[in-house]
Amino acid sequence: MKFIVSSSLLLKNLQSIIGVINTSNTLPILDDFLFDLKDDILTITSSDLETTMSVTLKPDKALQNGSIAIPAKILVDTLKTFADIPVSFTINEDNQGIEISAGDGKYKLAGHKSDEYPRVPSLESTTSIELTSPLLSQAINKTLFATGNDELRLVLSGVFCELSPEDITFVATDAHKLVKYKRTDAKSNESASFILPKKPLNLLKNIITGQDMPVSIEYNRTNAFFSFQNVHLVCRLIDGKYPNYDAVIPTENPNKLTIDRNALLNTIRRVAIFANQSTHQVRFKLSGKELVLSSEDLDFSKESKDRLTCDYEGDDLEIGFNSKFLIEMLNNIDTDEIRLEMSAPNRAGILLPVNQENKNEDILMLVMPVMLNK
Repeated sequence: MKFIVSSSLLLKNLQSIIGVINTSNTLPILDDFLFDLKDDILTITSSDLETTMSVTLKPDKALQNGSIAIPAKILVDTLKTFADIPVSFTINEDNQGIEISAGDGKYKLAGHKSDEYPRVPSLESTTSIELTSPLLSQAINKTLFATGNDELRLVLSGVFCELSPEDITFVATDAHKLVKYKRTDAKSNESASFILPKKPLNLLKNIITGQDMPVSIEYNRTNAFFSFQNVHLVCRLIDGKYPNYDAVIPTENPNKLTIDRNALLNTIRRVAIFANQSTHQVRFKLSGKELVLSSEDLDFSKESKDRLTCDYEGDDLEIGFNSKFLIEMLNNIDTDEIRLEMSAPNRAGILLPVNQENKNEDILMLVMPVMLNK
């Protein structure tokens, strides 16, 4: 097996799929990229058994078909040191010896037999949908931060996708905060729902953000398959029933606070410095046109109080929130103003953008309150 390829083209493609590889693998072969050369097309694959990514590229010269598993880290580290030059790979398939020639340099390493590498799951009886990369990247960005990390509740560690002929909804929650992101400019021929894991979504986000291209998504009961340009990603779906998220969203919220997003975000950040570092509690006191934000940490004799003018309709109210959650949420809303809708100090607050530009986008964020110490 022998081929010649541009070092920068190869490096760029390897860097887009190396994120799949875990730092500690139970199977040593998963530390490798699988190189497969066939009919002048080089396919490179990385896998962690749950997620598999592959890229295809055309080498400058392909002299002999074949396949080999090449250790990923040493290959990427070596390619990073080259200028943009042609690199020649010669593989001895009898002993899995790899020789890399670049300029005046020659580098040798040992590969592994390709037949030990896990096979990509075949997608049978799939349904497909096509989304644009800006839409998909926006949906991932707006929801991924709200997913949970609890291994005992795996269904909450992914993003729930609900497809219907009217719209597409993405939901994420960790039981303390929830984000529901709906798009009416994307539709599916038939209704379906599945839970996508966090890792492949992060990998997707890193590649498609800032691009404008169609992304094809095929799915069945066990896997989802994404393909765009020369990249293919297949991931195992999270098995389980997602909780009924609509049931936890309160509908009667008579107390409505409308306020400048940046002013609120900066004030929360400032007040949170003085908050208890285990609860991160910030107290909201609302009356008339005034919002008073305060926090305290009795163990370290710290406290803070700040005041903002706002537009508020409703009864006087005192409610506590986790400042970390609010900061994350406010960072993921793009409008100049936001509305916080509340009913009582022990009921969830609803965060909504005000005067959203994209009328096809509907975003709702929910945050659970923190009990106030009197």
